[in-house]
Amino acid sequence: MHESESSPSHSVLESKSSHESLNLAHESDSSPSPGLEYYNTGYDMPIASNSADQGFSGEIVGQENSRQNAAVTQAAIAEGTEETSSKINKHRRSGFNPEWLSMPQYTGWLYHTQHGMFCRLCRQHKPANKKGTNKRPFVEVAAETYRKDYIDRHIKTDHHQESIRCQASLSSGVSVIDSFEPTIVLEHKAIIGGFKCLYWLVKNEIAHHTNYPKLLTLAELLGCDYFEKLKIDQRNNYRSHRIIDEMLEILAEVLEEPILNKIRSSRALSLEIDESTDVSVSKQLDIHIRYLDKEGHVFNQFLDLVSVNDGKANTIVTAVKEVLLKKGIPTEKLYGLGTDGAAVMTGRVNGVAKQLKESFPKLVAVACAAHKLALACKDASNSVKYMATFRDHLQDLYLFFHNSANRTATLKAASTTLGLTDLKVKEVKDTRWLSQHKAIVMLQKNLAAVLGALAEEAEIRKCPTAKGLYTFCATYRFVASVYLQADVLPHLACLSKVFQKAHVNFVHIKEQVPVTIQTLRDIRDAGLTPIPRSFLSHFHTDLEDPDKLGAFDIKYEEERGRRGEAVQDHSRVAQWGRFQQQVIQPYITGLETELERRFQEMDILGAFHFLRPQSAALPDYTMEVSQLQILEKRFCPDQEKVLLQEWFSFKNHVLTGPFQNKSQEELLRLLASEYDEWADLYPCLSLLASIALIVPVSSVNCERDFSAMNRIKTDLRNRLQGEHLAACLRISINGPLPKEVPYDRALEIFFSKPRKIRCSDRACKLCTN
Repeated sequence: MHESESSPSHSVLESKSSHESLNLAHESDSSPSPGLEYYNTGYDMPIASNSADQGFSGEIVGQENSRQNAAVTQAAIAEGTEETSSKINKHRRSGFNPEWLSMPQYTGWLYHTQHGMFCRLCRQHKPANKKGTNKRPFVEVAAETYRKDYIDRHIKTDHHQESIRCQASLSSGVSVIDSFEPTIVLEHKAIIGGFKCLYWLVKNEIAHHTNYPKLLTLAELLGCDYFEKLKIDQRNNYRSHRIIDEMLEILAEVLEEPILNKIRSSRALSLEIDESTDVSVSKQLDIHIRYLDKEGHVFNQFLDLVSVNDGKANTIVTAVKEVLLKKGIPTEKLYGLGTDGAAVMTGRVNGVAKQLKESFPKLVAVACAAHKLALACKDASNSVKYMATFRDHLQDLYLFFHNSANRTATLKAASTTLGLTDLKVKEVKDTRWLSQHKAIVMLQKNLAAVLGALAEEAEIRKCPTAKGLYTFCATYRFVASVYLQADVLPHLACLSKVFQKAHVNFVHIKEQVPVTIQTLRDIRDAGLTPIPRSFLSHFHTDLEDPDKLGAFDIKYEEERGRRGEAVQDHSRVAQWGRFQQQVIQPYITGLETELERRFQEMDILGAFHFLRPQSAALPDYTMEVSQLQILEKRFCPDQEKVLLQEWFSFKNHVLTGPFQNKSQEELLRLLASEYDEWADLYPCLSLLASIALIVPVSSVNCERDFSAMNRIKTDLRNRLQGEHLAACLRISINGPLPKEVPYDRALEIFFSKPRKIRCSDRACKLCTN
């Protein structure tokens, strides 16, 4: 039953201003209006439920105030003098002080009934009780402790502050739902918090199934109480493997949506594909994609990882086409294909590239430049008998020290004696393109310590393996070969690093390979006088220095005698001449031959050279016209005259116009940009420039994807496969920082299906299906 409003209190409220922070307004009508809800707490009061400007009606529950308090209140208001007020305070009995209603800190929310004191804000907004009793004074039950400090204590409580925020939001025009139902925010916040925890685990390549529940528990201990909303009941707590996998798929979808939109809007596309075997001995096909943005910049993104039954060409082609169809990739824009150069990929009769060209006629297949460089180095070493043996002994040195803690300790002791630091013998691997370079750098730096450790193992511990290695390593040819490769391999390693860049294109091959070949020729043609400041230039000095290699019996001999034959000593000049003739000349010549054979012939990519700035200044255009005709037949059918007209006009811009003094890569990017006028002036040239930029010349991105796969799918996580493995790779490779993920979109997808966790608002669009 509602109590009528007492006139003295009502007059006090009308005479005073509204609460400063809440802007509370009184209604003229004291009767309950439609839309008001009643809380059945024993002290019912009408509550505004759907109007931000409704404010407080001014009604004060409790009509049966004591006559003594009413009379005192009327007398205090009527007289309004300090004398009367002090007299009342002096003779007032213990109980409610009516002057509290006029104090600014209590105005608008404190009211008194026959049962005690109540808070109008807290009873209206009913904030959730986070801790303590469910019967809170001023809210569910009346406050009967009539002390000013007791009322001040209520102001500082969390639920009162939450009520103030809700009323402020309501008065500022925020929806009633957001103001009156804070549990909506908490429940949605709990789901978003779960997405954040899961994304952080997957982005850092941590096992998510086992660590996700533990991370939520840790977050709760750190004060994230909203995760309690995930605990619906004993069986449903949103921590199971099934819901984790579903949330993982949602995160992967959220990341993939904007990438696919950019791919579909790109003017030209290309693929990089490669296959490998994971830790569970399952064949995996990796697909990486290259595309252009509107400004002509190249982007590389992981597209998908597909499990295949075998590594046959037909299986790979079918898997690639299924991925393109599933992702909605426009195949008419597909111009490039990068592979590792394996026979199954590049076979002329039935290879993957051959079959894809039949479906996509404009496709240009290119073998990986980094793989070709590694093969060129390997073939050049194998062409020289001693260099092949030298490489094998490098691996033997690594295994000798790596497999024994005692030998490693001996090596460290030798390095300490010689004052060397950062001593380690590196492994040589065919699958790691720069491994031999790193092994040579470390060996040349610490060769004296390695020889000292081998000598100690051979003399003191009588180790036959150490004696054999020392016999091979303490020779003129071995030390000279170390110094030779210390000069040669850095240039090849630099070239390999260029090819391993994510945005490399044919321009880099055209520019870098000739420079590397010329550098190798200079080393070979130096003769008896090596290039100054090279390792070979101080080779003989180190042999005679007692602080370096002079302490070891490294004789100037080509090889030790066999079957008791006498060892013939030679002069330094004779030994160096024989080393040049038997090792340096054939080794560097082999490198030069292999590089030219594998990189000089670039097939259709060589035709893009007509876009280089030097072509515009040539008096004879025969070569450039023939290159244009090759590209026109492949990419711009029946557009030969248009293409020639565009090129003759374009070369004038290169010579005297805005393209003057631009590099070829800059020219290609300007032509490919859709924001500049050049794409409209030269549409055919713009298309060819876009194709030239996106055609991949390597498959190193796939190699990086497989490295990420090996880090994610380990022996302890060998059951991770299919879409979930691809989702982990997509987040690890393509995913931004955790704070940059659009979790609101993930929340929207999450609630697109019926969920047991729901906010209390029936009108919530996310939670309503």
